[in-house]
Amino acid sequence: MAKILTALLSAAPIIWGSAGARAQTAANWPAHPVTFIVSQAAGSSPDIMARLLASQLEPVLGQPVVVEDKPGGGNVIGAIAAAAAAPDGYTYFFGTSAALSYNQFLVKKLPYDVTRDFAPVALVTRSYQLLVVNKNLPVQSLAEFLQLDRKTPGKYSLADDGPRNLTGVTAAAINALAGAKFLLVPYPNINNGVQDVVAGRVDGGVFSISVIDAQVREGNVRALATTSDKRMDAAPTTPAAAETIPDFDFSGWFMLVAPKATPPDIVAKMNAAVDKAAHTQNVRDMAPKLGFEINPTSVGSAKDADAFLTGQLAYWSKITKRLGIEPE
Repeated sequence: MAKILTALLSAAPIIWGSAGARAQTAANWPAHPVTFIVSQAAGSSPDIMARLLASQLEPVLGQPVVVEDKPGGGNVIGAIAAAAAAPDGYTYFFGTSAALSYNQFLVKKLPYDVTRDFAPVALVTRSYQLLVVNKNLPVQSLAEFLQLDRKTPGKYSLADDGPRNLTGVTAAAINALAGAKFLLVPYPNINNGVQDVVAGRVDGGVFSISVIDAQVREGNVRALATTSDKRMDAAPTTPAAAETIPDFDFSGWFMLVAPKATPPDIVAKMNAAVDKAAHTQNVRDMAPKLGFEINPTSVGSAKDADAFLTGQLAYWSKITKRLGIEPE
C-alpha cells in the first residue's frame, strides 16, 4: 500500500496555485465546463449523487458539469487528482466521508491532507446506514438485540464490509460502545453479506441504505436502527442508534470541496449554485429514494461546511483511538 501511495504522489504533484487561478474571479466564472472528481466507480453511491446534482447544476451555472470517476486506493487516487488540480474554480472533489474524514486516521502516510489541500464548498447530503437482522430473529429493537447478545455473548453475528470501511467500523463501534460481543463477519462483496442475512446464515448486518433498502421493503430483513444520531426524514419510525447507544453517529456524507487556493468569491458562488441545485424538485424527489438526505432549508454556507468537517475530524480522531484502530 505504501508503495502504491508513493507512486501516486509522485505521479500527481499537488499544485498550490497559478497566475491564472489568482486572476480568476467570480465575475466571469464559469466561462467553460466544470468538473466534479469522484473517488469511486461509476454506479457507486457518490457517483450517482454527484451526477444527480450535476444535472441540476448545469442550468444554474450555464455550463456543463462533468463527473469524472477516479476510483482506487481507498479514495486516494481521486482525492490526489482533485488536490492537484488548478485552484481556478473549474475542478472540485465530490468527497466522501471516508476520503475527507476517517481516511486521515486509517491510512498511514496519506498523500494528501484534508485541511491543507482542500477548501470546503458545501455539505451536500448525508447518507445513513441501517442495522438490520434476519426477519426470523426474535427481536424488534436494537435494545432487544443487545439484550439477546448479553444472554449468549458471541453467539450472534453481524455482516459488514470489512474492519477498515464504514460499516465495519460501525459494527465494531456497536460492540465497543454498547459492550456487545457480536461476531463480526467481513464481506469483500457486501451484496454477499446481504444475501447471507436474508438467508439466515448471518444474524444481522450493517449496510448502507441504498444496499439494503429493497430487502427491508420486501420484509426479508428487519431494520432495527439507523446508525446515526437522529432519525431519517424518509424513515421517521426507524429509531436512531443514538437513542440506545448515547453519542453514536456513524452516518456517511458527501461534501463538495475545492483545491485549497480557489478564490473565496468563486467558492461562495459555487456554494450558492449547489444550494439552488440541491433544492430543485428533481433532487428532492430522488435523493431520499437513493438513501440520501438533504437539509430541507439550505445546504449551509462554506463556513458551515468547514465547521462540520472540523467536527468530523475531531470525532474520528477520538473514535479510532477508542476502538484501537491504527493507521495502515
